[in-house]
Order: sequence, then structure tokens, then C-alpha cells
Amino acid sequence: MKRRVLGISILLVFITVATVQAQFVSDVTKVAITAAPFLEIGVGARAMGMGGAYVANADESSALYWNPGGIARIANPEGIFVHMNWIADISFDYIGFVLPAGRIGSFGLSITSLSMDDMMVRTEDRPQGTGEYFKSGSMALGLTYALNLTDRFSIGFSGKYIREEIWNESAQGMAIDIGTLFTTGFHGMRIGASLTNFGTDLRMSGEDLVRYHDIDGQKLGNNDEIYAELKTDSWPMPLNFQVGIAMELIENDIHRITFALDAIQPTDNKESLNLGIEYGLRKWLFLRAGYRSLFLEDNEEGLTAGAGANLGFFYNLPFRFDYAYADFGRLESIHCFTIALEL
Repeated sequence: MKRRVLGISILLVFITVATVQAQFVSDVTKVAITAAPFLEIGVGARAMGMGGAYVANADESSALYWNPGGIARIANPEGIFVHMNWIADISFDYIGFVLPAGRIGSFGLSITSLSMDDMMVRTEDRPQGTGEYFKSGSMALGLTYALNLTDRFSIGFSGKYIREEIWNESAQGMAIDIGTLFTTGFHGMRIGASLTNFGTDLRMSGEDLVRYHDIDGQKLGNNDEIYAELKTDSWPMPLNFQVGIAMELIENDIHRITFALDAIQPTDNKESLNLGIEYGLRKWLFLRAGYRSLFLEDNEEGLTAGAGANLGFFYNLPFRFDYAYADFGRLESIHCFTIALEL
């Protein structure tokens, strides 16, 4: 009983502190002033198909992204592989692995990669290209630990190393995610909350920012090649607070209908809601629909849909495949593919 009260107290304090923090930052910042925006791309076709309303529904390995506390509910080792053709011919890939360790807790590892084809270097004098090419990309490496404090309350933490690069310049930083998941006594309703990307600022540096400078061009005989380095601005991580609820509207041996609703408070945009629903047939076939960023002004996101199936065994391992579609308005539609293996 005491552990349950402790769990509820931690959840309430966490939600309160995170809400105040996110609201304060939102009031003093504007859209598109954060670094590493790839950290805000949702992971997994199941979550995307449900409109990103997933912080309270994260009960498989994509919880590494949505809610670290959710991996404490995973009973068996599980791996997830996500590929998505993002906007403007950008490739997004994610690999995650969860290892439950009984009463000790659960451990997770994740790798996120954002990549694109090499691009031609263009200048004012040579707008058709100089013959050189440059690359650009981003990656994140995460380690996660989660624990069931009670039979209803879980908490998890993730530490992440983030790197972004373009041409010969790069930026590195560290961030943490914190997530909680609480199952109520009301028809299995779950309440989840997560605070993600709380970390250091990112600043670009590299060899193209190195210059040789003559400190005093009027003085003869001085060193006219003083080593100097241009200093770029630093930019914060895209801090995000998300709280949500999920519950089964219908659940029996044949049918299951799950409803989920999330509220999102990012530092680089205004508040919005994600809405999702999932229908499951005999725990084998799943159909999903959702809507992202409700009530957000000037938003290109919207309707999402998807499907999934437990396809039996792959090399004697339970195998699941999920697909999702997301409408981005005037931009390209997004297609996401996910494979999950239970070890």
C-alpha cells in the first residue's frame, strides 16, 4: 500500500513539475529555435497509426522512445526495427532492444539515425554546383532503465548521446528522458507522462570554421596568420512534455478496442492533442486510426492510419509487422514500416 501511494505521489509531482517547466519555456521561446528536431519524429508504425497518442499505451519496445517507464511492463526480450521515408527524401531508421531482468528492472538500448543522399555544393558564382558534394545527418544513442515500483506504477529513465553533422561541421550533446506509467483501477485505464530531451545545448564546430586572421592589418612585421575559429550560436534541445490516457473500450477473447488521448507541450511550438484508436481481432490483426496535433495552428499534420499483424514465427521467434500512413498536408505523406521480434 505504501509503495502504491509513493508511486502515485511521484506521478503527480512529476506531472506538475514537468507542466510548469514546459509552460515556462514555451512562454519565452518560439517555433523552430531548437536543435536536433529529428528527436521529435515519432517511432513505430503502431504509435504513428494511432496519431502519436501513445505515452500511456507504450507496452512494447517503442516505449524506449515514447515513455521509458513502459519497458518495465515488457515480459520477454524484444527488438524493434523501424524504417520511414521522411519528408524531402530523408530516411529515418530506428533500432531498439529491451531486456527484462525480473525484480531488478528492465534495460533498453536504442539507436536513431536520420540520413539523406549527398548534396551538391552550390555557391553564388557557381549555382549549378562546384563539383563537390557534402553530407548531412543526425544520430542518437540511448540507454534506458525502468522499474515497476508497484504492480501498477512504473518509472523509467533514458540517457542519450546526440550528434548532428553537416559537411565538415558537427555538434554533440547529452539529454535525458523520464517517463512514468500508472494503471488505475477503472477498467484498466492507464495514465502516462514523459519529459523528453532535457539536455545540453548544441553548437556546431569544425574545420570549415577555422580562419587565419591578421589582428592589425596596419602594422608591418606582425603575424598575419593568427589561428582563429568562428563561434556559432548554441541551440537548446527540443524539450517536450507529453501526458496521456489509454483504456480498452471493449475487450474480450475476440475483439479489443483501445482508445488513447495525449496532450503535448513542446518548447518549440504551442500545445496540441493527439488522438488514436486501435481495433484488435483475436490478438492477431490490428487496425488503427488517429489524428495528430489537434488545435495546433498552421499545422500540416493530421489524419493517420495503419494496420498490423502477428505473423507467427520467424526462425522460431514471434514476429510482428506494422504499417502506418500519416498525412502531412501540402508536404509528402509519410509511410512507416516496423518489424518487432520477441526473443
